Amino acid sequence: MAIIPVALGERSYDILVTQGAIDQAVAHLAGFARNERLVVVTDDNVAAAQLPRLTRALQQGNIMVQPIILPSGEATKSWESLAKLADQLLDLGIERSDHIVALGGGVIGDLVGFAAAILKRGCQFIQIPTTLLAQVDSSVGGKTAINTRAGKNLIGAFHQPAFVLIDPSSLDTLPARELAAGYAEVVKYGLINNADFFAWCEANGPALIAGDMVARMTAIEKSVRAKAAIVGEDERETSGRRALLNLGHTFGHALEAETGFSSTLLHGEAVAAGMALAFRFSARMGHCSMEDAARVSTHLASVGLPHDLAGAHVSAPGEILVEHMLHDKKMAGGKLPFLLARGIGQTFLAKDVDLKDVAAFLDEETR
Repeated sequence: MAIIPVALGERSYDILVTQGAIDQAVAHLAGFARNERLVVVTDDNVAAAQLPRLTRALQQGNIMVQPIILPSGEATKSWESLAKLADQLLDLGIERSDHIVALGGGVIGDLVGFAAAILKRGCQFIQIPTTLLAQVDSSVGGKTAINTRAGKNLIGAFHQPAFVLIDPSSLDTLPARELAAGYAEVVKYGLINNADFFAWCEANGPALIAGDMVARMTAIEKSVRAKAAIVGEDERETSGRRALLNLGHTFGHALEAETGFSSTLLHGEAVAAGMALAFRFSARMGHCSMEDAARVSTHLASVGLPHDLAGAHVSAPGEILVEHMLHDKKMAGGKLPFLLARGIGQTFLAKDVDLKDVAAFLDEETR
C-alpha cells in the first residue's frame, strides 16, 4: 500500500494505491457517503468489468450505489454528454456535500470532474481510475475537460478530487492495447526529468505489459509521486513547471485531431508517437543526440507503441498537422510553446519554436 499526498493547502488530498482497493472500498469510501449512498458514474465497459465489485464492496457497509452508465469512448467527452450527465445528477438530488464517484478511465474522470466543477457551482468528486493511463496521469492533478470541434480539452476547469483510489488489479481486465497506451504516460515521467526511471522502464516495461504486478505497482507509485510533486509546485501551470507533463502532447494532439479523435489512435498511442517526434525534432534542432532520440523510439516500439507518423496512421503533410496545433490551448500571444529535450530526463519548455521548422520536420517524417 502507498499513500501519496497532493499538497495544495485546503485542496490537499490523498492518493491511495493498493492491490484490491475496489474490493475494500467500504473501508476507504464510507466517510464520503451521504445518507448511505454514493452516485457512481462509469461507462458501459467498466460497468461490466468493475462496477459489480465496487457495488458488492460498498454493500458490506450498507452503502447503496446509484450508477450512471455512459457510452465508452472519447466521443463521450462532449457538450451533449456533459448536459445529459448534469441532468441525471440533478435528478438524483446531488448536493454540494455529495461526492460523485468517477469509476473508469480518463474520459470518465475528465467528464465527471468537469460536471462536478460546474454543478451547483462546485461539488465534490472521487476518482477511481481503472486504466493505467488514468491511474498514472489523468486522475491526479485536477484537470477536467471536454472536447469540442475545435480541439481536445478546450473547455474545462481545474477542479481537484477529494480522494483518488487506485487498484492495480483493475488492469487485469484491461485490453492489451489500452494497457500499452497507458504505459506511454509512465515512460513520460522518465523522459521529463528522471533518466534512471526511464532506464527502469527499458528493463521492466515488457514485464509490466505482460502482467507483472510488482512492476505495475512500482510504475504506478513512481509516476503518481512524480506528478503529485509537480502539481503541488504548480497547480495551474503558472510557473511552467507543470507544463513539463505535456511532453509529447502537442504533437500527439495534432495526430489525434488528424485521426478524428477516434479508436484509430488512442490518446496514449498519440502521446507515445508525440514523445518520439519531440525527441527527433529536438535532435534535428541540435538540442539532443540522435542516439537519445533513437533510444526513445526503440523502447516504445519494444512494447508495441507507435513512434512515428506511419505507426500513428497519419500521412498528412506538415502544414496540416501544424494547423491542428494552432488550436492548442497552450497558445499564448500567437506563439505555441513546445516541450523539447536536451537528452533523456532533460525536458525543457521552448517558447521560440518556428512552426515552419515544425512543418518541415513533419514533412520529412512522412517520407
